[in-house]
Amino acid sequence: MSERVVLAYSGGLDTSVAIPYLAEQTGGEVIAVAVDLGQGGEDLEAIRLRALACGAVESVVVDAKEEFARDFCVPALQANALYMDRYPLLSALSRPLIVKHLVTAARQYGGTTVSHGCTGKGNDQVRFEAGLSALAPELKVIAPARDFAWTRDKAIAFAEEKGLPIDVTSKSPYSIDQNLWGRAVETGFLEDIWNGPIEDVYDYTADPAQLREADEVVIAFEGGVPVRLDGRALTPYQIIAELNARAGAQGVGRIDMVEDRLVGIKSREVYEAPAAIALITAHMELENVTVERDLARFKRSVDQRWGELVYDGLWFSPLKDALDSFIGDAQRAVTGEVRMTLHGGRAVVTGRRSAASLYSHDLATYDTGDTFDQSLAKGFVELWSLPSKIAAKRDRDLGA
Repeated sequence: MSERVVLAYSGGLDTSVAIPYLAEQTGGEVIAVAVDLGQGGEDLEAIRLRALACGAVESVVVDAKEEFARDFCVPALQANALYMDRYPLLSALSRPLIVKHLVTAARQYGGTTVSHGCTGKGNDQVRFEAGLSALAPELKVIAPARDFAWTRDKAIAFAEEKGLPIDVTSKSPYSIDQNLWGRAVETGFLEDIWNGPIEDVYDYTADPAQLREADEVVIAFEGGVPVRLDGRALTPYQIIAELNARAGAQGVGRIDMVEDRLVGIKSREVYEAPAAIALITAHMELENVTVERDLARFKRSVDQRWGELVYDGLWFSPLKDALDSFIGDAQRAVTGEVRMTLHGGRAVVTGRRSAASLYSHDLATYDTGDTFDQSLAKGFVELWSLPSKIAAKRDRDLGA
């Protein structure tokens, strides 16, 4: 059997041209794999047929929307995952799932090599290849843009030469990656970090400055998993999809940031993540109600490290697996409801309730019925501050 290359296929110019190009470079056959992560846009059956028209011997479309929501977005939600406290890991979450299905296709069709469209400048090359190393280290990897200095002008010329059935003239001024969890936009005029985004950058969110009525939503969680929206039992995928529409209509989830890429450079990114931001906001508030103080403090450091590992392409690493176990255990009591107002680009919590709540009105109140014994506080404060008091006296005595 000739060599077979499994290509992560999007249906665009670069990956369409990659099909005959890889066949020429390797002398083998190409299997195109497209994964539906809830990104919307072009019909995936059209994408499947385009891959065959460009020369793929097999073309596979995987419906992974529910899987992505359940097995990737929900863990990110439970970890309150925000890289650099802002980025909700949109692209970073999708890559390990794509890798999983590339490996499945390679084993099904006898693939010996996997190919992706990443350059040598970004994070995704690491995410793809670190994942492949963990799941199928026997597979070779080819990245034409990185390994063969494959540029867009070369791709256009090659497509015209081969008469490929793709549009080689239209080109967005931006580089866009999108899925159910959000949308990432970069390049073009955004590379000047003084330039502000204009409205045509956005697609998942409406202008938050537009006048509209606020939208109130109640999100119910069980064990840290969103299970109901306004009393309706839904899957995580259905909840995320509906919140993308409702929070997006209120302009929630726009992020403009300069982030630290794994490869060592800084990059300006514009994100839209209406459902992700609304859900993380609600989940964090429910944790505030149901998670004990020291566990909550420690979990915040775990959440940060979890997000860094996923951003850095280490979804399948032993540390990430261990942190998953900790986070899962910490979610046991995160059950209850959070009410939010979506309006003016913000998702604001206005109410929370839980049978597992650690909040006691009788302890917190300053009115009649207060059960907090304030007479205990004086001795507690003295003992709590005693180490600092002793150290301060020593420093004064030593003239420090």
